Amino acid sequence: MLESLEATLYPIVTTINSYLSNYILVFLLVGVGVWYTIRTRFVQIRCFGEGMKSVFGNLSLNGGKQEQGMSSFQALATAIAAQVGTGNIVGSAGAILVGGPGAIFWMWVIAFFGMATIYAEATMAIQTRKIDPDGTIRGGPVYYITTAFKGGFGKFLAGFFAVAIVLALGFMGCMVQSNSIGSTLNTAFGIPKYVIGIVLVAICAFVFLGGIQRLASVTEKLVPVMAAIFLLGAVAVLVIRIQYIPETFAMIFKYAFQPQAIIGGSFGVAIRTAITQGAKRGLFSNEAGMGSTPHAHAQANVKHPHEQGVVAMASVFIDTFVVLTLNALVIISTLYTADGPLANGYVGDVTGQLDSANLAQTAFGSVFGTDIGAMFVAVCLFFFAFSTILGWNLFGKINVTYLFGKKATIVYTVIALVFIFLGTQMSNTLVWELTDMFNFLMVIPNAIALFALTKSVLKTTKGIGYKP
Repeated sequence: MLESLEATLYPIVTTINSYLSNYILVFLLVGVGVWYTIRTRFVQIRCFGEGMKSVFGNLSLNGGKQEQGMSSFQALATAIAAQVGTGNIVGSAGAILVGGPGAIFWMWVIAFFGMATIYAEATMAIQTRKIDPDGTIRGGPVYYITTAFKGGFGKFLAGFFAVAIVLALGFMGCMVQSNSIGSTLNTAFGIPKYVIGIVLVAICAFVFLGGIQRLASVTEKLVPVMAAIFLLGAVAVLVIRIQYIPETFAMIFKYAFQPQAIIGGSFGVAIRTAITQGAKRGLFSNEAGMGSTPHAHAQANVKHPHEQGVVAMASVFIDTFVVLTLNALVIISTLYTADGPLANGYVGDVTGQLDSANLAQTAFGSVFGTDIGAMFVAVCLFFFAFSTILGWNLFGKINVTYLFGKKATIVYTVIALVFIFLGTQMSNTLVWELTDMFNFLMVIPNAIALFALTKSVLKTTKGIGYKP
């Protein structure tokens, strides 16, 4: 019965996803990014230094318990925890396989414009958040959507968004993240999947039930550590392969405009594939415009929305220009250079051996050795996926509260833990496709609201409306 249902639904969902991603969302999200880049007078350039100074000038792994919400860095760490997930390793690998090394160039372009988008999201999240008498902060797209559109239409869009994000991130999204944890740890270390599931659920339950303060305390420590581990490993590979670095960058720029030379097909089809792969994977890696990370930024204890807006831009920079790019450089410099198995593209026998799931392991393994490479990627994926589960659960919880009230969060938490456990035990491609579909759907009301709130965003922008 379940198999026949999956067989029926799978082609329908994949068709919807293909249409949404290729013809609506890329143009919608890029449009928002370009719009805010122009209207804010390139805020991602003008205020980049201010944002990085805000992040690293007062960097602390122990922000302490806040009277309400989170410190600005804790909010940033929670946002990055959600952004830096399996998409940074598996997603970039998939983009390179399908769109060639040039897809990375288009990821950079998308991330550049995405920094302006996430600035708008974060500033509006601060402007429209609600603070309860007990100090609980409620903020995110549902609150700025209903600010942008009053009456029934706004409530419909907000409700649509809330349902989509609970399903996409709170339930199915956390399931696919735990699936990555279960499969990679089982492969690398031979740990039974049911053991991984039990331990993961126990750790997640401890964090979830501790509330937002415990989550903030965990993410502010976890994010810098997981980033450092991955960066050290990636830099080690790039140092060993340093003679191939010029060739690696040359391929990224060459195949951005001549993708047919590496992925085949006509120029028109190849260039569209390279751009759409870079755009899709980039957008859903840094999550700019999706409406997920504003929930974290809304918790920040800052004096003015602009302050968290520039901090939010740093999260896109770290996610795409640092973490994702380093992974891509490792893959290209080890597998696509003259002595690599993909030197002639993703063709022939290699297509039966390499895919997006094992490409990173193969790349790191070519330098560290097969076993150590698999273990290193497994550890990184555990940190990345676990941190994403923490962030996404919080985002879902905020929207469950909006829809059903605080009492419903206990039921939500229990259901989420069940999905997390099930994810470690199974591999279901339909779940991945459904997650993507609801991810895509939640973008639409968020992007529409961002366009409508342009004047409100500009009032908070340094150099335009906000004069500190």
